[in-house]
Amino acid sequence: MKVTRPWFGIVTLSFAVALALALVIGALGTVRGGAEVSPPTQASEPSAGPGRQQTYEGMVTDSRCGAKHQSSIGKTATDCTRACVHAGSQFALVEGNNTYLLEGHPLELKRAAGLRSTITGTLRGNTIMVSSVAAI
Repeated sequence: MKVTRPWFGIVTLSFAVALALALVIGALGTVRGGAEVSPPTQASEPSAGPGRQQTYEGMVTDSRCGAKHQSSIGKTATDCTRACVHAGSQFALVEGNNTYLLEGHPLELKRAAGLRSTITGTLRGNTIMVSSVAAI
């Protein structure tokens, strides 16, 4: 008499699907490796100097994707930014060739995700300590 174990087949299939999905996500991350945030060069630092409130204009995005959101995943820049931040990435501002990390005011940043915005705050290294956010 042959004993059937349908649960074993289900578990094996689930494991195989999860492994394949992990490999695909890992491959996409490796292909896109150049999108990480790097600190701005000294020449691009604002002239007012660190510690002073300044206004920056650019696109509110995340530190993983930067300005290059993948259209192949079927999400808008707003949805992609929110998903990446929810997954642990940090909000970022792309202003020309510079990318700054954003710290503070997460609800306002979430509303401005994927949009051109004006950010007011204090620059510390490559991080802007946000005091206000306004979508343009």
